[in-house]
Amino acid sequence: MDFFSSNINGFWESIMGYITDISSNPFKLIIFILDILIVGYIVYRFIKSARNSRVWQLLKGIVLIVIITLLSGIFEFRILNWLLTIFTTYGVIALMVIFQPELRRMLEQLGTNKFTKFFGIGLEKNLETKTKEDIYKIVIAAKELSNSKTGGLIVMERDIQLDDIMDSGVKIDADVSPQLIVNLFVPKTPLHDGAIIISKNKIAAAACILPLSDDRQITKGLGTRHRAALGISRETDAIAVVISEETGKISIAKDGNLIVDLKEEALKNILIKNLVTKKFGDNQNAKKHTPKFIKKHNKNNIAEEDKKEKENEENIEK
Repeated sequence: MDFFSSNINGFWESIMGYITDISSNPFKLIIFILDILIVGYIVYRFIKSARNSRVWQLLKGIVLIVIITLLSGIFEFRILNWLLTIFTTYGVIALMVIFQPELRRMLEQLGTNKFTKFFGIGLEKNLETKTKEDIYKIVIAAKELSNSKTGGLIVMERDIQLDDIMDSGVKIDADVSPQLIVNLFVPKTPLHDGAIIISKNKIAAAACILPLSDDRQITKGLGTRHRAALGISRETDAIAVVISEETGKISIAKDGNLIVDLKEEALKNILIKNLVTKKFGDNQNAKKHTPKFIKKHNKNNIAEEDKKEKENEENIEK
């Protein structure tokens, strides 16, 4: 019997022993149910996260290899089974090297406060409103930069902290303001080159250096800013908004994907979905209390945009 099949048999023997142990001690049934629920939740969260990344295609390939390996053992295709077993044994090391950024990102997220968020601990309504207000300010700034064809790169921190990125730039620690964002990217000024980092509802730093993506599939029409946006979105869970200096088009990078040529409303919807809805949940009362800043700058358009927000959710989600 080959190594792979012996491991499968050992796994099932362990499960059967577990069930036998439960039958002799009914109290352990509770532990067994909790065990199943925890494992099921972990698998669900992993699959949900993987579907939005390049890991999903890899997982489908791994499942196919496992099925073929099992079948080769059942039908006694010894050479094929030996090759697949060797691949399964040493392939794990290769996968750890290839997908090192994704694995590091998952481990970093274990240190965040997602557990408390799941149980609704410490969620402040005023923070949700402030985040939504800041999103509108960022959209206004991006629109002004787009109209003047001024290059810009705005990075919004989420769960994974960007302290090392902030250290590469100049500390600002100012409230989010469209005027300040636009001024920071004015050409030939000291802080125009690089990215600004928005952290904890503050413009934390400017002129920050981001890791560049080495993806060769990126079209040659996209420059350094777009590669930097893709790089930070692949190494962390941050979201980056890019304004092209050549065309004035607005793009957004998230989860290692680049969405190009966005209109103002689409940009707003994507940011709200990823920075508000996913963080605080779908709060039906949020739309009833539109921040004063938004009302001042979007007096005639807010009602119409909020109505269209649900209609565009499926079209803009990646």
